[in-house]
Amino acid sequence: MAIKLKVPNIKGDDCAKKITKSIQTMESDAKVDVNVDTKIVTVETAASEESIKQIVQSAGYTIEGY
Repeated sequence: MAIKLKVPNIKGDDCAKKITKSIQTMESDAKVDVNVDTKIVTVETAASEESIKQIVQSAGYTIEGY
């Protein structure tokens, strides 16, 4: 399942790497794409959207509308 999240406080590649690493630490088979320009995080995973949102938030990022 593809999960798309708008993460407005992504500042650059370091943020993208931190988000990717955080998700893949918890969900090793997840495919993560972070678009720094649009601030969209796309995750292909079997995990629930709720768990992915919690991982992103625990990494220190906000999710628009959540």
